[in-house]
Amino acid sequence: MGKRRMPDLYRAPFPLYTIKVDPKTGWVITAGGGGGSKTGIKNAVHFLGLELVGGQHCATLVHSHDTDTHATMNLAIGGDVIAAGQDGRCSLMRFRQRQPRGKAAAKDGGGSEQGTARRRAGKGGKGSEGAAARGNVSEMNDNTTQISVDSFGEVQSDLNPQDPLQKCVRFSPDLSLLLTGGTDGHIRVWEVSLSYAKIAAMLRLLPNCYCAGFSLTVMPLLSHQYPSLKEKLDFKAHEGEIEDLDISPNNKHLVTVGRDFACSIWSGNQLAMSLCWHEKMPQIAAKSYRYMSCRFGKVEDQKDTLRLYTVQIPHKRDRKPPQCYLSKWDGQNFLPMLTNPCGTEVISTLAVSDSGTFLGLGTVTGSVAIYVAFSLQKLYYAQESHGIVVTDLAFLPDTLKGQSLKGNNEAAMLSVAVDSRCQMHTVRNRRSFPIWLVLFFCGLMVVGAVLLLQHLFPGFI
Repeated sequence: MGKRRMPDLYRAPFPLYTIKVDPKTGWVITAGGGGGSKTGIKNAVHFLGLELVGGQHCATLVHSHDTDTHATMNLAIGGDVIAAGQDGRCSLMRFRQRQPRGKAAAKDGGGSEQGTARRRAGKGGKGSEGAAARGNVSEMNDNTTQISVDSFGEVQSDLNPQDPLQKCVRFSPDLSLLLTGGTDGHIRVWEVSLSYAKIAAMLRLLPNCYCAGFSLTVMPLLSHQYPSLKEKLDFKAHEGEIEDLDISPNNKHLVTVGRDFACSIWSGNQLAMSLCWHEKMPQIAAKSYRYMSCRFGKVEDQKDTLRLYTVQIPHKRDRKPPQCYLSKWDGQNFLPMLTNPCGTEVISTLAVSDSGTFLGLGTVTGSVAIYVAFSLQKLYYAQESHGIVVTDLAFLPDTLKGQSLKGNNEAAMLSVAVDSRCQMHTVRNRRSFPIWLVLFFCGLMVVGAVLLLQHLFPGFI
């Protein structure tokens, strides 16, 4: 482990701030931009088609959705809806795949551009070009993925009078709630229309093999229905900016972290408790660290068990950089379970795999690491893989599509940074011995020990 310059999976024409993977289709959705300044750097949401070819991952731009003068700083996916943080508002977009009808490229009403996936030409490349030259363009387009994106609304998610900025956004696991946090220290919660949330959640859980038949009956109903939002909660959670938030799978607890050194557990808008990660570490001075990230995670093979993970970073920079820390908490009673140092590079982002087995960390110096959630031990490390701060991470989901894209890897994680690059980081499947082989060797050792004792001490046995 050390400096490991990873090959770029994709490079955008603008800084990338956020990345997510649609669990149903496997599309990689990443976004960013240059903001409202007139620098010529565009703002857009890019849809990438991810493939595994010969054990190597490759990505192609399938669709680009222009976001005008607003750079998307964070986003969440709920069914086929994207909630995108743009300045002090949360913009809502609907995406779906459409059947091509003989047009190679199209622009939708929301300023979207349809890209054609670039593939390497094999020996039949000349034949394909010849077919296109003869006018058989429609045949080529029939195999091209086409995505339409519609912007259908927005909500004001931050009311900071000076510089409003939404810092984080999450859908609840059942897609019934949309939660945002911003620089004004407020948590805002919206209820998603019940009928849409139920259908979207059902589609999300369906296996890929049922997509075609199911979509014939349900998708026409869903495609004409946009979710409506009704504000449910608006409360002051922190003094100053909110850095991160997450909600438990049963919607019972909301966890928030802010720049005011606090990590708070909420039940609705009522403060249930505040966490203290260094309670048993007297060498850590008060307010020398602040919370940076928080995420709930499952425990593999333990259905009803839940964990909470938090990252703590130094509040001030020293000439000799102090350690950052990674903590694990019981997700039911929020008692501390384990805290480990995770290096002197300041952590910028945290991700948890669907199974809860792995944690991903990105740093302000461009490094990427993968940890084992059980022991908080480092498993993978790519030092300064990006040229600058890592802005977001996303593990490939544990759906059928996600598993097929992982290949012979135990984990696969995407990273994006301000350097406009998207990279893939993988952990190969670790070899394990079958239990029968372990028992066989144990038996051999017992027999060998008996024979050795009989040889050294005749008549002992």
